[in-house]
Amino acid sequence: MAGRVSSGVRGGSSRHRPGFHALVLAIGFVVGSVMQQAARILFPPGAAKQFLTAGITPSIGPLPVDLGMIKFSLGPVALDVSLLSLVGVLVAYLIARSLF
Repeated sequence: MAGRVSSGVRGGSSRHRPGFHALVLAIGFVVGSVMQQAARILFPPGAAKQFLTAGITPSIGPLPVDLGMIKFSLGPVALDVSLLSLVGVLVAYLIARSLF
């Protein structure tokens, strides 16, 4: 008897489009920033609060756009990355993986 040969990828996230991954990433950063703000308000001052809420903030901009008739600038755009925002991304990924 011949065994079954699987030609497709089962499970994992490679079957989803890049827009799905971008959406999960965006939702994760929003959830993580909510957790970060809650930790800044609710945690007492100390090492745990410092560790969980400290982060880096890379920024881009302002970016001038000249379309001839219309001139405007975009930015600056900044992303606040902390441990809790990365935890939010992980939680969003795990939930999306279990649902889809």
